[in-house]
Amino acid sequence: MSVPDGWTLSASAFNLTPAVIRAERTAPDLALTLVDQGIASTIEVELGQMWRGFPAPPMREVEAFRDRLAAAGGRVSIVGVSIDEYDRGRRRTDAERRAFLEPQLRAAAAVGATGVRLPIGQAGSLLDGLVPLLEELDLVLFEEAQGHETPDARPADYDRIAKLDTPHVRLLLDISMLMPALPVTYLERLERSGIRPDLLRRLRDDWRDPETHDAVIDLLRTGGVPGPVHTLSMNLLVRFGRARASDLASVLPLLGAVHLKFWDLDDADDRISDPLRDVGDALAATGFTGTLCSEWGGQEWLDDDPWEMTSRHLSLAAGALSDRHPSAPLQRASTQ
Repeated sequence: MSVPDGWTLSASAFNLTPAVIRAERTAPDLALTLVDQGIASTIEVELGQMWRGFPAPPMREVEAFRDRLAAAGGRVSIVGVSIDEYDRGRRRTDAERRAFLEPQLRAAAAVGATGVRLPIGQAGSLLDGLVPLLEELDLVLFEEAQGHETPDARPADYDRIAKLDTPHVRLLLDISMLMPALPVTYLERLERSGIRPDLLRRLRDDWRDPETHDAVIDLLRTGGVPGPVHTLSMNLLVRFGRARASDLASVLPLLGAVHLKFWDLDDADDRISDPLRDVGDALAATGFTGTLCSEWGGQEWLDDDPWEMTSRHLSLAAGALSDRHPSAPLQRASTQ
C-alpha cells in the first residue's frame, strides 16, 4: 500500500514503555528493535526515557545510538522533550527554563532528529527567543495538541505559532482530538470496574454529545468514579477528544507532523479508520508533508505485545491513508 509523496509513516519508541519499565534491555536497545524488526525505519524517541543524565544526556551515548540506528537503516524524526517547571517546589524563571531545555535541543540535533516536541503552550514566552537556536541547530520545535486542546480551547497558543511564521516552529496534531467513539477495550475496563450503567451507556453511544462531557464532570465532582479506575477515567477529560476534522481547518497550514494515536485495534465500526481517513483528506487538501507517527496510548490498560500492536496499526494506517487519495503522487509505504 502507498501513501502520498512527502508523507512519512513512523513509529514511536514510547509504544515500548512497558518493556522499558521491565528494564530487561536498555531503552536505546529497545528503540532500535523497531527498525531491526522492520516495523519502521523512521522513529520518534522520548529523551527522558532514553538516556540517564536528563535533561543533559551524555553526548557520546546519544551519538552512539545515532550511529547504530543509521547502520540499521533507520533515523530519528522527532524527539520528545520537556520543561520541568519547578525546582524543589520553586517555579523556575524563564532563564532557568531555557537552560533546562537547551541541552535537550542539542541532544536532539546530535541524534540526527528533524525536530523536538513539546506540549502546546509549554514553551510560552520562551518561544520567540528559541528561534535563533532552532535555526542554528536546524531543528523544528513541534507544539503538540491532543485530546481536548482544540483551536477553540487554546486560541492564544495556536495564534503564537501563526504569528511567529517560521518553519522552525510548527504544530503537531494528535488525532486523539478526532475520536468518534471511545476505545472498545477502554469501555470494557470501565464496565468491569462498576461505572454506573447509565453513564457507561452514554459513553458508549453518545461520546460526542456535549451532555456526555457534563455527565463525566458531574461524576468526578460527586466522587462516583470507582477507585481502581480513577486515574484511567481522567482520560475522558484530557486524552480523549471529540472534535471533527472541520474544527481544525483554520490551523491545518501550521501542521508539520501528526501523531496517529491509537488505543486498541478494534475497528469493526471504523472508529479507528474514520479519523485516519478524515485527517488524511484534510492533509492532502493542504499539501502537507511530514511524519505521521504511530503512537500507542492503550498500554495504560492493555498488556498486548507493543511490537505487534505497532506493526498492525501501521498497516491499518497505511491502508486508510492511501485508499482515500488515489490521485495523489505515491510512494511505497514502507515507513521510509
